[in-house]
Amino acid sequence: YDALVRLAQPWNLRYPLIDGQGNFGSIDGDPAAAYRYTECRMTALAERLLADIEKETVDFQPNFDDSTVEPVVLPALFPNLLVNGANGIAVGMATHIPPHNLGEIIDGTIALMSNPEITTDELMKYIPGPDFPTGGIIYGQSDIRKAYSKGRGTLRVSAKTHFENLKKKTREVSAIVITEIPFQVNKARLIEKIAELVNERTVDGVSHIRDESDRSGMRIVLELKKDATPEVVLNQLYKLTPMRTSFGVINLAIVEGQPVICSLAQLLTHFVDHRRDVIIRRTTFELRKAKERMHILEGYRIALLNLDAVIELIKKSETPAEAKANLIKRYELSEIQAQAILDLRLQKLTGMERLAIEREHDELKKELERLAGILADSKKVDAIITGELSELREKFADPRRTELVAQEDNELATEDLMEDEEMVVTVSHQGYVKRTSIDEFRAQKRGGKGVSGAAQKDDDFVEHMFVASSLSDILVFTSLGRLYWMKAYQIPEGGRTARGRALVNLLNLKEDEGITAVLSVREFIEGRSIVMATKQGYIKKISLLEFSKPRKGGVIACTLNDGDKLIGVGLTHGKDDIVIATESGMAIRFAEEDVREVGRTARGVIGIRLDEGDNAVGMAIVAMDSANEANDSRVDNSGTFFTVCENGYGKRTSLEEYRQQGRGGKGVIDIQAGDRNGKVVGVSAVTDDFELMIITSSGKVIRFKVADTSIIGRNTK
Repeated sequence: YDALVRLAQPWNLRYPLIDGQGNFGSIDGDPAAAYRYTECRMTALAERLLADIEKETVDFQPNFDDSTVEPVVLPALFPNLLVNGANGIAVGMATHIPPHNLGEIIDGTIALMSNPEITTDELMKYIPGPDFPTGGIIYGQSDIRKAYSKGRGTLRVSAKTHFENLKKKTREVSAIVITEIPFQVNKARLIEKIAELVNERTVDGVSHIRDESDRSGMRIVLELKKDATPEVVLNQLYKLTPMRTSFGVINLAIVEGQPVICSLAQLLTHFVDHRRDVIIRRTTFELRKAKERMHILEGYRIALLNLDAVIELIKKSETPAEAKANLIKRYELSEIQAQAILDLRLQKLTGMERLAIEREHDELKKELERLAGILADSKKVDAIITGELSELREKFADPRRTELVAQEDNELATEDLMEDEEMVVTVSHQGYVKRTSIDEFRAQKRGGKGVSGAAQKDDDFVEHMFVASSLSDILVFTSLGRLYWMKAYQIPEGGRTARGRALVNLLNLKEDEGITAVLSVREFIEGRSIVMATKQGYIKKISLLEFSKPRKGGVIACTLNDGDKLIGVGLTHGKDDIVIATESGMAIRFAEEDVREVGRTARGVIGIRLDEGDNAVGMAIVAMDSANEANDSRVDNSGTFFTVCENGYGKRTSLEEYRQQGRGGKGVIDIQAGDRNGKVVGVSAVTDDFELMIITSSGKVIRFKVADTSIIGRNTK
């Protein structure tokens, strides 16, 4: 009964073979009702599997208890093994054949019959890939090609989704709507898994989950939080739930009693050979039956030609056996013919019936010639197979359900969906991060009060702020000297006043690990280096390629002394200058070449010698070639050095006033950091084209054009 139930379930079979009445279960895993509450019959397509079975087209064998016989194999007008697939394990061997579209399989079979040497690529023009009953998307044409040519392979199957904006009472809410799920995935368990991940905050962007599926189709609605990025949430779901699964193809079939792993072409070839055998056996059966009927009709004709004498002979016979013997003796008939004449009803002796016998005789003569012609010509056999398949296609073929995407790696799909735009990324002292459109911050005159840039708790403040492309890699350096990776678009989007999302929910940070520096990188290019400056005046240079392969758990980027932390990270091109500034208003400029490249776990070398109580607060990279590449944060020597102090005062000085020194010196005076100005809190290399954003510990932001600030001397207030 369980096997019969499965044959009636449209989510398990691409073309159900049983038409069920009653409860036959659901895609949520609900069981079918007991057999006494259900009724069933074969579908019209299932009857095609049994077509001509009564015409000795297949062999029969005893069933399990020898009480009856069963067919060794069905005549099968279509290759059900491919159309509905197969799944099972026996004697240590497994088969896992995916279902296919009936119309495509028929087209491919006909193409193979016309060209037995057809290649896999040519066959895939007709059969581009499996077609699952639940739809979904298969990624990677090469995976399908491998499975079809080798008989083994792994297909990547994803749910089909789209984004919607749902109207609530007061606002619009973004939602991910799932309309198709991978083959053999339980819908109820999928929803439970998503809910579990949301409750554990592993997937943090979903606010509500609803199953709105009905008779018209599947619809699972995932409402998203206001600051969630739909593409990022969707990618998380693909990685962490059965919304993306693998289907391992093993085309194992029994060929002449032996288990064999077959290519797609071999499976179709075996089916065609089977159909040829069926057609020949059917034709042989029909020819034999036609000859038997012709034999009887020949007897009828003899009797009708001698009707009066035959009737007189029968009347004079004492018994039917004597009549039969007399007929055989006088007219040289066979026993079968004599018996057929004796069994004739009197109405067959009318003129109309006699004409009908003659007509049947003539038609049967033509039929015998046709059947003999089929057995004598293999092309006619193939023409019959092609005709029957074409008729079947016309009646039962339907559109493909599973979408095929040639793209080999869907991991890039999210970036393809993201718009490349400049974003302001802010990270707070307590580790809250957000990205905001740069347009949210309107340009103001310097010296103003600014606008609110982030909603902060009393004990929190913004510690890092930079502009990055939404497609950039964000390298996050922590207080423990470790490095973590994330994409800019993975950072939750929020308005100017939004607090953002805790980084601990986005990165696998260790306990008591804080963010000390953040760097935006668009491309990992050979010849580029990352330079790191620490609070205690150390400088370290490492090849950018060392960080080109993201690791989920992060890596060691720099070994730090006790009490030290990173205060600046920059990207250099090999011939640049580095400027390090201190709290007390000192600055040193030296050549990048003075710092040799070291490994990830090294501490680095002295960049600037600090007076007691002084600390390094910032670093800038000065381009000695030309800083005109996209997303290049460097400034060339014609630019200026902007210094900001804790009391809100700042100044801009030409970079040419900072002479190049040897690494490890005390530097020169950058600004007079007295009582009015307070300590230096930040520095940046800028040009007139730049706009500058400054944020206060209370969350106020001001954005203004650098050109609005005049250039003054180095040793000034």
